[in-house]
Parts: sequence; C-alpha cells; structure tokens
Amino acid sequence: MRRKKKQEDIKKGAPEWMNTYGDMVTLLLCFFVLLFSYSTIDAQKFEAIIMSFQGSLGLLDGGKTIDSENYIKDGSLKDKNTKQTREIEDFKKLEHEIRQYLDENGLADDVSVINGNSGILLRFKDNVLFDSGKADLKDKSKETLTYISRLLNKEEFREKFIRIEGHTDNVPIRNSKYPSNWELSVSRSSNVVRFLIEETGINPRRISASGYSEYHPVAPNDSPENKAKNRRVDILILRSEVIKDID
Repeated sequence: MRRKKKQEDIKKGAPEWMNTYGDMVTLLLCFFVLLFSYSTIDAQKFEAIIMSFQGSLGLLDGGKTIDSENYIKDGSLKDKNTKQTREIEDFKKLEHEIRQYLDENGLADDVSVINGNSGILLRFKDNVLFDSGKADLKDKSKETLTYISRLLNKEEFREKFIRIEGHTDNVPIRNSKYPSNWELSVSRSSNVVRFLIEETGINPRRISASGYSEYHPVAPNDSPENKAKNRRVDILILRSEVIKDID
C-alpha cells in the first residue's frame, strides 16, 4: 500500500514553475517584437552587434536573420524617389518662371511650354527666332534664349541635357541658299546650339542639335495655319531618367 501511495504522489509533466517561466518568456518575445516593429534596423550595425556576441558568449554561427542587401536596396529606392520628387518640383518651378517671362514679353502665343514625362518642351514658332527661309537668329530672339539659358545654368538644372530640334513644313524652299528643308532645319537647330554655347555659357557636353525637315509634323500640312505650326524649333530639357534610358 505504501508503494502505491508514493506512485500516486508523483505528478506527471513539467514542474509548475515552468508555466510561469514560459509566460514570462512569451511576454518578453512580444515586447521585443513590438519594439522591432517600431524601429528601423541598420543592417550593418545589427550585424556588428551579432558578431560581438558571437564568440564572447559562446554562440554558434547561424543563418542570417535579415538580408542587408534588401535594406540597402530599400534605402537606394527611397533616395531615388526623393530625387525624382525634387526634380518634379524643380521642373514645375522652371515651367512657371518661363511662362511668366513669356507673358511679360508678349510671347505666350508664339512659344508653347509643355511639361511632360520626358521633360519640359519649349516650342518656338519659326518666326520668333528666324525670318522666313533663313537660319540667322533675330536679335530679339537672342534675349529670350539668353534668359532661358540663365535658368538652365542654375544649380538644379546644370546637369540636365538639352536637345534642340529644327522642323519645317512640306513646302519646298525657293530662292534660298539651302537646297532643301533638311539643310534649313539642321542649320536652324545648329545656330541655336551655337548661340547657347558660345554666347550664354551652356556646357557643350549637355546639348545636341538635330533637324527633321518636314517629317515630324505636329499637324497636317493641309492649311496655312497648320503649316505654320510645323515650322518650329523645339527645345527639350530632359529629365534624368530619360537620359539613363538613352544611355
């Protein structure tokens, strides 16, 4: 009978104090998870802390608990988004300043300002910059180009690339030193580029010239009004992402 009673007194399972200990560990785990969710982990610092524990406390090497590469990529992505946001604001400011200048100088109807995905497009009617059939810049147009260049030489736009494009209508040239609209469109864009480089200090490495003759119209060449729209010079200030895609 005594032996049977002793066997009944022995309780099965873990000691009762283990329940309290388990609850405490669980609460600590929840507490640290909560701290983790409200904190920003520096991958390199975290890894340095873990390495300082390893060896000194006899911890074994284990697998990585965080992927430092992901955190680096996340940081780069945030920086990229910040730069893009800043660039968008800079281009809006540039658009506003150019529009204000055009309004004050009575050029709003002759120069279009388009802030698009590729950048800011300044579309000059050909008679703003040149006389009919000619490629020499008018004196008045030089003032406008000088003002625009001053804006583009500011710190926020100093690294932006600029593309100058010459366009014509489909009417063949007569009584001109240019054999065709090709030569005229190229000469006009080249003269704008040359002026911006030599007279206003634009870095030659950030600017290019091209001529498209009649083959990039913005309207059908079926009326005098539409032909006038096609005779133009476009100045495009490119966004950074566009240049990366081109490269």
